[in-house]
Amino acid sequence: MNAPRTRVQRRPVHGVLLLDKPLGLSSNNALQKCKWLLRAEKAGHTGTLDPLATGVLPLCFGAATKFSQLQLEADKTYEATIRLGVKTSTGDAEGDVIEQREVPAIDAAALAQLVQRFSGAQRQIPPMHSALKKDGKALYEYARAGEEVEREARNVVIHDLSLAPSGPSELRMVARVSKGTYIRTLGEDIGAALGCGGHLTSLRRTATGQFEIARCVTLDAFEAMDEGARVSALLPVDSLLEGHTHVTLDPDNAGRFLSGLRRRGDWLDAEQVAVYGDSPRALLGTAHAKGGELIPGRLLSPPEVEQILESNT
Repeated sequence: MNAPRTRVQRRPVHGVLLLDKPLGLSSNNALQKCKWLLRAEKAGHTGTLDPLATGVLPLCFGAATKFSQLQLEADKTYEATIRLGVKTSTGDAEGDVIEQREVPAIDAAALAQLVQRFSGAQRQIPPMHSALKKDGKALYEYARAGEEVEREARNVVIHDLSLAPSGPSELRMVARVSKGTYIRTLGEDIGAALGCGGHLTSLRRTATGQFEIARCVTLDAFEAMDEGARVSALLPVDSLLEGHTHVTLDPDNAGRFLSGLRRRGDWLDAEQVAVYGDSPRALLGTAHAKGGELIPGRLLSPPEVEQILESNT
């Protein structure tokens, strides 16, 4: 007879964990593991990484989940290896080989032309092996059933791109891209442009928005910490609000703002505002300012504000 499983006592935890996601683990499995280690009540991630990808995965806990959308919108930076001459069913090393071709000689001029061609605004067709949905069903479900469905091309931007040889039939790619860009598709498109096809053999996200890989903790290191160190490893909730205009309210106006009321003042118009109370200083939420009014956006609840203050003392 199996022994009963011990029920984990959940608790309010607020902050952001910058995780260096390991190879072979899904983003959701990484999130659930860290949520369990922290005994956190509420958690969410800021955009998935494929199991075969590693790197920066910001995980949001408690009040931080209210602002996770900001990281979904942020630019991302990736390092990848493209294996030329071999095309796979998934665009990466997990798929079946479906075509092989000879790799042409590639000189510096050819690489420069590729960088120019694939930099800037692009129209990109999402891969079949992706979580995008069509008629309520994920594309990868169609793909697993051997079906290919029509996908609408989407607008993406390749802000920065570099390509360099890393072996007889390999290219190392570094790309900073807009949200919604599929690096697997970019790798396949580069292989197609060379006339030989290609697929990714490695993919690592090195930055998302302002968060870089040097600031991340590995899952093994996080698991090895004691409970206090794990909580201390979290960044504050307002680390997600970098670049926002800061507004501080007195206690009377702070209370009204938290209840969802607009406040009047001499604020300059701003689309992204981080709002704080001043006694004591505490994040209240986000807003935008227009015409001398501070208009509430995503707000923390009074219990969340109190819990964050208590954890900082």
